[in-house]
Amino acid sequence: MELPQKSSNWSRRDFMSLLAGVPIVGSLPLRGEPKCSFVSGFPAKEEFDIKGTYINAAYTHPMSKGSFKEVSYFLNERMMNRQVPAGYDGFERTKARNNFAKLINASPEEIAWIPSTMVGENLILNGLSLPGSKQQVVTDAFHFHGSLHMYGQLAKAGLNVSIVKPRNNQIELSDLDAAIKPGTKLVALSLVSATTGFLHNLKAVCDLAHSRGALVYADIIQAVGAIPIDVKESGVDFCATATYKWLMGDFGIGFLYVRKDRLPLIKRTLIGYRQMTNFQSHILPFESPGENLFDSDTTDDMSGHFEVGTFANEGIAALNYSLDYLNRVGVDKIQEYRQPMIDRLQQELSGNGKYIPLTPAGSQSPIVCFAFKNAATVMKPKLEAADVNISVYDHMIRISPSFYNDMNDIDKLLAVLKSV
Repeated sequence: MELPQKSSNWSRRDFMSLLAGVPIVGSLPLRGEPKCSFVSGFPAKEEFDIKGTYINAAYTHPMSKGSFKEVSYFLNERMMNRQVPAGYDGFERTKARNNFAKLINASPEEIAWIPSTMVGENLILNGLSLPGSKQQVVTDAFHFHGSLHMYGQLAKAGLNVSIVKPRNNQIELSDLDAAIKPGTKLVALSLVSATTGFLHNLKAVCDLAHSRGALVYADIIQAVGAIPIDVKESGVDFCATATYKWLMGDFGIGFLYVRKDRLPLIKRTLIGYRQMTNFQSHILPFESPGENLFDSDTTDDMSGHFEVGTFANEGIAALNYSLDYLNRVGVDKIQEYRQPMIDRLQQELSGNGKYIPLTPAGSQSPIVCFAFKNAATVMKPKLEAADVNISVYDHMIRISPSFYNDMNDIDKLLAVLKSV
């Protein structure tokens, strides 16, 4: 549920407009100069430059000052202004990919670059030849609403789609058990629901699905970087994420994970130059003759299956800092630090009669949500007046603290919410 929000809906154009006012040439730190140091404790307010009280990381996580510097290095290289030292390569992507693989306990060769989470889910569905088929896919009502739209459209074309309804603000494993039949091809879910913050037990879902011969796809955009993920321990077959939320990257770049032994099950549905190897031309002077005008082969790795063309390299530059940061401080430590703030919100708001809890009590999710009638009309003006930023929808609110927040931020928010 990512609806437009006036106070925090920053686009790439907004970000570039901000940078346009910065005298990049000769003024920003060069590669090799001191960067922001990694914090040893929380709240890590010094890592960011945030105005007001921002408790809305699930909408889009603020970029850190360290990532901002990495982007400035990349932009200096794009300007060709010689303000980066010899040897700097803003288009080098290995470090970021390796750090993401480490973050989810995958092998780097199981990771491909993609432009968005939904592109990743589409690549898996099309790679399994599901669109236009009569095979069964099981999903749930807390999956990302864009994905639910996709499955609805595919159902109109014949796909057998079963959507599990929530009970007690949860997707019960027993209801998934009833929905997954022998012959079910895929179970698709959001590990952390953007709608309510519900957190699946991914290993339990995978064990259940695999026992019926089904594969599992997980949208992890609201989970990775916020809660620990171990793809090997869970056994998940596929997962995908963009990087502008808890990974603290930017728009237009993301990751697709495919378990190594599952890659042969996925056919190529997009073809482009990033999949190409051994290209030989036979048309220009001094080129070797050949029966064909051109010859080329296709790689059999993740790039050969899923990557097509150019990347949003500015976003990858941001990840060079942020993913290193997450691995060094530990996502488990971030979750441990954040949990008392989530618990406090649950305790303070769940029993006052105005706010209807949507997130199960005691959840380890980074998101906590409450239903509130006419929230957008009643609450937005008060939050804006207090300079407090959360996600506010027509009849619900979503709160998502990160490791730059503290209990003072929660107190400020609660003061506004209790005054409504």
